[in-house]
Amino acid sequence: MVHPATRVRAAMSGGTVPIGPALVATLTGLTLAGAAVLRLTGLGRGRAILTAAARATVQLGVVSLVIVAVLRAWWSTGAFILVMFVVASLTARRRIGPACPVPVTPLAIAAGVAPSLGVLLASRALPATPLVVLPTAGILIGGAMTATSLAGRRTLDELRTRHGEYEAGLALGLLPRDAALEICRPAADQALIPALDQTRTVGLVTLPGAFVGVLLGGAGPLQAGATQLLILLTLLAVEAVAIALTVELLVRARARTRP
Repeated sequence: MVHPATRVRAAMSGGTVPIGPALVATLTGLTLAGAAVLRLTGLGRGRAILTAAARATVQLGVVSLVIVAVLRAWWSTGAFILVMFVVASLTARRRIGPACPVPVTPLAIAAGVAPSLGVLLASRALPATPLVVLPTAGILIGGAMTATSLAGRRTLDELRTRHGEYEAGLALGLLPRDAALEICRPAADQALIPALDQTRTVGLVTLPGAFVGVLLGGAGPLQAGATQLLILLTLLAVEAVAIALTVELLVRARARTRP
């Protein structure tokens, strides 16, 4: 009798996406459909979807070609992680806007990712091999990037649109930092909602990539579940730190520039 886990892995191993004209046509159709919906409804710029799709295609193509070489040594793995960190920092700052001081996003992302990744490695909860560390670092950096972008945008939006409340707090005797935090905290807190929802609904709504990847690698369902839980809870810690530091740094910058 074949073990159920073996049957699952066998079924998944045959589920790879075939590369060919059908895939190209499908991807092109989906991209154009998304762009058309945004354009016709006026909800956004359709060109943004086209640009994102083109960049993703080129970037994944390049990574697919170099990833095997990158994973052969720790120095190349570390260099690749550094590239991911720099790109994430620049992307988050661009999303927040020019009002965001340059050091905010790299400090917020690093403060969330570096200690968490260090704990995973020091505790041996994560195997210290390039094959494991690189994708894990990518997941954590990506989560911190998204959380930093959302928290930064909401913080600056609140400071701009609720300036009267900020001034009222100052009139009541609050320090500039405290007055700004009073109006920014509730909005910035929403930046953690995507990570919270993903964690709350894992296994019920989604089967994340780490879970499926470990299954495909030959591990059992319990091992896959433990790996995914480790990633999700680490992500919550990473994003919480990134959000908190983003808000703090932006508020302090706002307090310093106030006449």
